[in-house]
Amino acid sequence: MSKIKIAIVGIGNCASSLIQGIYYYKDKNPEDAIGLMHWKIGEWDPTDIEVVAAFDIDKRKVGKTIDEAIFAKPNCTTVFQEEIPKSDVKVCMGPVLDGVSEHMADFEEDYTFVVADEEPVDVVEVLKESGAEILLSYLPVGSEEAARFYAQCALDANIAYINCMPVFIVSDPEWDAKFREKGIPIVGDDIKAQIGATITHRTLSNLFKERGVKLDHTYQINTGGNTDFMNMLNRKRLDSKKESKTEAVQAVLAERMDPHDIHIGPSDYVPWQKDNKVCFLRMEGRTFGDVPMEIELRLSVEDSPNSAGCVIDAIRCCKLGLERGIGGQLTSISSYVMKHPPEQFTDDEAAAKVEAFIKGEIER
Repeated sequence: MSKIKIAIVGIGNCASSLIQGIYYYKDKNPEDAIGLMHWKIGEWDPTDIEVVAAFDIDKRKVGKTIDEAIFAKPNCTTVFQEEIPKSDVKVCMGPVLDGVSEHMADFEEDYTFVVADEEPVDVVEVLKESGAEILLSYLPVGSEEAARFYAQCALDANIAYINCMPVFIVSDPEWDAKFREKGIPIVGDDIKAQIGATITHRTLSNLFKERGVKLDHTYQINTGGNTDFMNMLNRKRLDSKKESKTEAVQAVLAERMDPHDIHIGPSDYVPWQKDNKVCFLRMEGRTFGDVPMEIELRLSVEDSPNSAGCVIDAIRCCKLGLERGIGGQLTSISSYVMKHPPEQFTDDEAAAKVEAFIKGEIER
């Protein structure tokens, strides 16, 4: 059986976790494979994915082979699979565009991006020559111009697109129409974690609704020490991120909360946390007789492996879409693994729709 051939934009912590996972599960079987929502989707298990092209802008990654680049600085995620086969695929220099915030230059090289002194490649040409079927975007938060550039590259190369970052491509009707016209599937926007801040917040919010509790105030504040959190110190880059995370929670409430009563967003960069993300969650509500109640929760997760568990399903569902000739938004898997999908459903509904999509019972 042929592999699912993917190209990746951004060889950071998330890409590192995904690629480590592809090889980590090679020696596993369905019974003892921890951390997967699906062992098989269609014909493909987690090891049936091959990276055939990669793009980055950091001098420590550009020109390196994939197996070297995923462990290069400033990557700092957990290494759970040290043995990665030597790859023939080298990381290409992509266009910088708005992918690097100016404030990132104020930090030490080991922790921040260092732009390579190289000319960018012709991305579309590389994609075509590589044989990639899907382009996976791990661009930094706030990279609005770069996100649209790579989405257009996917269109021009006639390959599917998975948008893991919070620029609204897949949930934009205009982009959807472009991919529908070409018969190319797209999944997005803004990847969730398997068990992360957003899915936990959504689940508790839905519980309040189902148990008749009025949610009056809530916040979700997150800290971390990877380049994602460093990048988000520039609050000007956060508009789409805050909207994505807030909408993910608002969508499961009985009625929308006043914007003054709900605060969801990154809080601060703590270097020693590295890829560990800590979420502080508070919910204030009223139960029977308007009697007040409160929940306070602290969640600690390794950020990038947490997202890889969702991406590995998104890739395989996207391949199913390609096999079936579906163009445009894949709403089932998008609602299941993305914070800002084209259509929001409760998590139970989204899970049921993904199962129906995998079985071919629904189109998308």
